[in-house]
Amino acid sequence: MKLTFSQTALSEVKADVLVAFIPSDTKRFAEAQKRITTEFPETKALFDSGDFKAKAASTAMVYCGGKAKSTRLVLVGIGEVEKVTLEGVRRASAAAAKTASGKKLKSLAVAVPSGLSLEAEHFGEAATEGFCLSAYKFTRYFSDKERTGNTLESITFCSDNKKVLADVKKGAEYAETVCGGTLLARALANTPDNDMYPEKLADAAEKAGKDAGFKVTVLDKKKIEALKMHGLLAVNQGSKRPPTFIVMEYNGGGKNDKPIVLVGKGVTFDTGGVSIKPAAGMGEMKMDMHGAATVISTMTAVAKLGMKVNLVGIVPATENMVSGSAVVPGDVIVYTNGVSVEVDNTDAEGRLILADALLYAQRYKPQACVDLATLTGACVVALGTVTTGMMGTDAQLKSRLKLAGDYTHEYVCELPLYEEYEDLIKGDITDIKNAGGRYAGAITAALFLKRFVGDMPWTHLDIAGTSILSSDGAYTPKGASGVGVRLLCDMLRKWKG
Repeated sequence: MKLTFSQTALSEVKADVLVAFIPSDTKRFAEAQKRITTEFPETKALFDSGDFKAKAASTAMVYCGGKAKSTRLVLVGIGEVEKVTLEGVRRASAAAAKTASGKKLKSLAVAVPSGLSLEAEHFGEAATEGFCLSAYKFTRYFSDKERTGNTLESITFCSDNKKVLADVKKGAEYAETVCGGTLLARALANTPDNDMYPEKLADAAEKAGKDAGFKVTVLDKKKIEALKMHGLLAVNQGSKRPPTFIVMEYNGGGKNDKPIVLVGKGVTFDTGGVSIKPAAGMGEMKMDMHGAATVISTMTAVAKLGMKVNLVGIVPATENMVSGSAVVPGDVIVYTNGVSVEVDNTDAEGRLILADALLYAQRYKPQACVDLATLTGACVVALGTVTTGMMGTDAQLKSRLKLAGDYTHEYVCELPLYEEYEDLIKGDITDIKNAGGRYAGAITAALFLKRFVGDMPWTHLDIAGTSILSSDGAYTPKGASGVGVRLLCDMLRKWKG
């Protein structure tokens, strides 16, 4: 997306469509009406009709003539000024972008509204997110090239205030890079397994590293065996395709600064293994590597932004297939830290491969470790598709993620890790088993992972509900949502010691 910034009136900008945000408060609405009808006389009939009341995220298009350099103007309601939030700006901008994309328009100019309680930088960030993320569609396999998503290629922000415009520019340029990461995560996660199996995922990580400027090391099956990653190898047993173990390193901080480690589950397709899933909806399991997609994409955005942090991304990647060589319930895995695990359910495979990744992460002696995984249906039952489940050992890290979630609207909600729940995964012939039964499934999965984090400050994010969506949202699509990229980038840009 090309961003430009113009210290001029909206009517002086040439674009396929112009956008003006209108508040719904009686006094502010009247002021906006007077201003808009003066600049664009063609809007008088619309205002006189009373059809447009500036309800939040409502839109109305007017065709312009006269002095305006553009032929289309979209009025977008933002509701009551005092109640306008960053999320309200995202949704209003998304509504405008969808209106533009519906007519296959490529350029948009928007007037920065005055009188909002939001800082201009934050407005620029939120508006850009709404414009960039709103009409995404995964179009890779369409033969009909007309079936596109967001057709917008450029956005111009307009304000007569030089300082305001400079602040908007700062926020918009940050958001444009982070949105690029979010769209990459969506694309990776939406790609089916025949084009995004473990080796292909490693290729995608290497390409991202080359483009953004971070180091990528891919461990093949022989190296994985040498490192005795028995969980990853067990899950991979049923697949003809070998596993990969992807390590990404970005050094933007001080030489002696300990890194922050991100771990992403990379199951490129999950049949459930011998404990096979129902056929209905199984196609969605191409997105069981969304945690991996988020980590790769966050590394990309952080590197492109040049953030002053040292960051490591780790992705264990495999398929979970059914075959004569597949791991079966009752099999035992012994990890390099000595913990023995009985496989109670082969569809609880994500935690088995994440355990190896968390053990590997300890070699970096990180100041924090966050893992992201489409781990449990139980988390979807508990929190739906709105909120990510959060569990961990470090209060400060959880607080950072909570603040970032509230800011980005990628909510996280803490679930408890009380020791009483550990009885649910206590093994009969091993230290633990990989499934705890019907109750507290998201919690017992996190408690399983906790056995492999050592002394690292650690938080687990269960994105099973928030990453795979069954319908479109204001700026999230059906399918892979790209969740976590904006959340993690916001946390990392505000990271201090």
